Amino acid sequence: MRMAAIGLIVFACTTGIAQAQSPEEFYRNKTIDFIVPTSPGGDYDLRSRLVARHYPRLMPGNPQVVVRNMPGGLGVAAANWVAKVAPRDGTVLHMIFQNMPTLQAIGAKEIQFDVRQFGWIGNTTNTPNVINSWHTTGITKIEDVYNKELVVGAPGAASSSYVYPAAMNALLGTKFRIVTGYPGGNDVNLAMEKGEVGGRGSNSWASWKSGHPHWLAEKKINILVQIGLERAPDLPNVPLIWELAKNDEDRAVLKFISSDIGMSRSIITTPGVSADRLAALRATFDTMMKDQEFLAEAAKTKMDISPSSAAQTQAAAESMLNASPQVIARAKVLIEGPATR
Repeated sequence: MRMAAIGLIVFACTTGIAQAQSPEEFYRNKTIDFIVPTSPGGDYDLRSRLVARHYPRLMPGNPQVVVRNMPGGLGVAAANWVAKVAPRDGTVLHMIFQNMPTLQAIGAKEIQFDVRQFGWIGNTTNTPNVINSWHTTGITKIEDVYNKELVVGAPGAASSSYVYPAAMNALLGTKFRIVTGYPGGNDVNLAMEKGEVGGRGSNSWASWKSGHPHWLAEKKINILVQIGLERAPDLPNVPLIWELAKNDEDRAVLKFISSDIGMSRSIITTPGVSADRLAALRATFDTMMKDQEFLAEAAKTKMDISPSSAAQTQAAAESMLNASPQVIARAKVLIEGPATR
């Protein structure tokens, strides 16, 4: 009994010490794992590495930040790992794929997370996604795809590169032919250069500007349509996908699949992180989004930074789950691919 009492006292003391640790004390000499859901290269990876280079000097305790690529399942594998396996102590960050709330909303069977339980930290950009054609196709505007087939590449049938053109075919009557199976977006880009495909089913507009500015300058790609709730200021004449809808019902579905742009390059942490550490992670993000050294490096690489707060980003993600059952049911048929049609 005496030993048990001593044990309880020691446990209570050590627990009290742990709880009394400030974020600065906790993060000192710690390593934060930054999980990227793609292979190296591409906007998710490059953007995560930019954040990882600046986060340590702005974070209380100046922890080391190590980027770890975890591709698989078109982003689902990484999100599931963050939700179910990763330590829940604030030492894991993740740039979550933007379509994860959509997949949860339609009840995709692979999903093991609830986006409402993640610790949302902020979104680095709300730039729209775009569908493009390669210059050799002769297709320069979306109207051309109503009359001429355009072959576009996509990593998989659950990726936005598949969903957007498939939705346009079903609801708008376009003639996209979608070739899936590419490991990632960079592979689709190579396929365009080789002539295997005539376009890419989806990419971030910011990614094109930062990763391939020479293609834009040399007019090697044509931006056909935007996916988002607002047009990009520098694409004023390129229509949004939902603006092309023929009726209100179709417009609602196209707006639903466009809504995840509000969290297009968002950073989260695991469920269950203590309030003080989550507040420290969010405050560091907010500081970084205004930090001149960070912004200078982003500008040098032409990486768009148009941030949203943690509250705004979480609201955008949760809004997908609150869509009407009718809209979700129609979107489910489009997103889950040919097997359901």
